[in-house]
Amino acid sequence: MTGQVGKVKEPKEIVVIGAGIGGMSAAARLARAGHRVAIYEASDRPGGKCRTEWIGRYAFDTGPSLLTIPAVYRDLFQRTGQQLGQVMEISAVDPSFDYRFHDGKSVKFANLSRKKTLEAITEAFGGDAAMQWNSVLERAERMWDVSREPFIESELKSPFSLLKRRHILRDLRIIAPRATLRDFGLSNPYLAKIMDRYATYSGSDPRKAPAVLSSIAFIEEAFGAWHIKGGIGTLSEHIAARCEKLGVSIHLNSPVAEISTKGSTATGITLEDGTTIAADIVISNADAGFTYNQLIRGNNRKVKKVRKEQAKLEPSLAGFSLLIGLLPSTHAPLSHHTILFPENYDAEFDSIFTEKRPVEKPTIYICSPDDPTMVKSEGHEALFVLVNAPRHDFDPSKGFDWSNAEFAQSYAHSIIDQIESQGISIRDRLDLLEIRTPLDLENTVNAPGGSIYGTSSNGPRAAFLRAKNRSPIKNLYLVGGSAHPGGGLPLVGLSAEIVANAILPQSH
Repeated sequence: MTGQVGKVKEPKEIVVIGAGIGGMSAAARLARAGHRVAIYEASDRPGGKCRTEWIGRYAFDTGPSLLTIPAVYRDLFQRTGQQLGQVMEISAVDPSFDYRFHDGKSVKFANLSRKKTLEAITEAFGGDAAMQWNSVLERAERMWDVSREPFIESELKSPFSLLKRRHILRDLRIIAPRATLRDFGLSNPYLAKIMDRYATYSGSDPRKAPAVLSSIAFIEEAFGAWHIKGGIGTLSEHIAARCEKLGVSIHLNSPVAEISTKGSTATGITLEDGTTIAADIVISNADAGFTYNQLIRGNNRKVKKVRKEQAKLEPSLAGFSLLIGLLPSTHAPLSHHTILFPENYDAEFDSIFTEKRPVEKPTIYICSPDDPTMVKSEGHEALFVLVNAPRHDFDPSKGFDWSNAEFAQSYAHSIIDQIESQGISIRDRLDLLEIRTPLDLENTVNAPGGSIYGTSSNGPRAAFLRAKNRSPIKNLYLVGGSAHPGGGLPLVGLSAEIVANAILPQSH
């Protein structure tokens, strides 16, 4: 994508709702170009879901726990006047993932090396399995090449804009828009589970999620899995510092109640305390559903249409997490990322999306960074444990009521039991245990129902129904994981670039 160059001739007053990664990244780019930018954030800290939290002597990445495509953020820092390497230390995570299965089989995927990964697959499951994985990755690479520029890195004004592309028929054959992840037909049951997991990266069901999500597997391998010293959440702190250096004012504890409009044009915001702030441009980094249903009042015809489109989207799955501090041990430390798969993966998606209840035997993700700066006592370990969960809702037809603390406790201990059954000791070393439910996520970062990724990618039309960056309200833009092109740190960073590029031509 082209970056922002030069100072604008007519600086505008821009307000950003929410100091998440997307909102701050867009603010930094626009402030660098010469606009006057202010961010209003409901919570007491910037970063949104991307945060590293200290509890006692342990630090936990409670949001994203790895960085892929770091070039997105290298570009952000470079274009706003600083080199990324000057402010943070990034290291490759190798192995990138340690996959373990219910029957004792396991495989470790190497970082940045398909050759080593295929060797590991051959050793674990045989040569045919390695050939299958290589074939899937080759197709995933073609999908990434086709979708990257026109869809992921560009503003999607209309699905029809893609139909005008020169090689649209060839591209459609590669992308196979009606195919799901399951349609890859991986006959090796272990590799099939690994591929299914890429659907959950967008909070989706692999039986409905588009096959193009397999490109995440290629991205992880080609661009690597990376850790930021001190925790992934420090990225938020460094972007906030970059914003302030560029003159962006960040107002914490300042929840927004309404986006002010005149006719079909955004004119500013009103805070919950009644304060009104006039603006030439408003950028919402709040959840898209929250933006359209709560922040925009009235019955504008185009807004009503967007609300209907948003209502068709299935919310993403939520997360139930444990923050565990462990005393020193003689056991070999876990890999940075360990995934424990159950015998029946389909039962997980039935439980979440159909039955709307917690998964009895979920896939368990454990993040155990080999980063001494994330513990205050040598030899101690900080584990962040995450399992997929139904979103919070008091209506059982829409979600699960996570307000029962007693149930949350018993569910947490059932997960610990399952971890220990895989030979990973927890209870004899337990120093700290904190539980986070989808309701907690809803309350802390205003994610409706605790949905981690806003909306899921269930179904071929989901990507096109995701909120566009340019809203039907003039001078109102949407940025972040619930807007185009989607969730996850790389896409959120690209979302910010798309929004900044959409605004800047008006100002030069």
